[in-house]
Amino acid sequence: MGIVGGLIPSPLHFIALTQVALNRWVRAIGILLGPPLVVDGILLVATFFFYQIIPHRIAHDVAYVGGVALIGFATYALLEMRRKSAEDMAKSGTLTYASVTAATLAEVTAPGTWIYWLTIAGPILAEGRQHGYWHIVPFFAGGLIGYYGAAIFSVWVMAWGASLHQKFKQSLFLIANLLLLLLGISYLARAWFGG
Repeated sequence: MGIVGGLIPSPLHFIALTQVALNRWVRAIGILLGPPLVVDGILLVATFFFYQIIPHRIAHDVAYVGGVALIGFATYALLEMRRKSAEDMAKSGTLTYASVTAATLAEVTAPGTWIYWLTIAGPILAEGRQHGYWHIVPFFAGGLIGYYGAAIFSVWVMAWGASLHQKFKQSLFLIANLLLLLLGISYLARAWFGG
């Protein structure tokens, strides 16, 4: 399950890909690992203590916030791209802080994150309460290893594929942010039309 989540393109993948386009692999890996660990840690505690009172409609409601956040970040990055050269962007601290903030917001507001914690992780934690928590550790450990390994691998494959064609590699930052913009619009559309 973790491997599938890590391979499916997400806002974190696209934000990490923009960092790869700026030759910031360490930051890209930090974006793929840091925000999910923080958010999942918080949601683990929230699910553990408050699973019964978390509204099940929250996945739908956060999709609106996530869509607006992703559209805002993508727009900001695209505007910065027009104002600055590639060298200026590579040195830009604001773009990096904005990336980390956007990555964290993307993780918190991704509907899939909430669906996972409400429909899969919550019941498994309840099972751990009954049968012992060591019984469920392999599920969570395997999910984490699979997710993070697959996420880093998929960003590496996208960057490697882009490096095969120089013109595509030069456009990687633009492409990743346009995809991020489309993903934000899709969050809003799914929330609006999905009821």
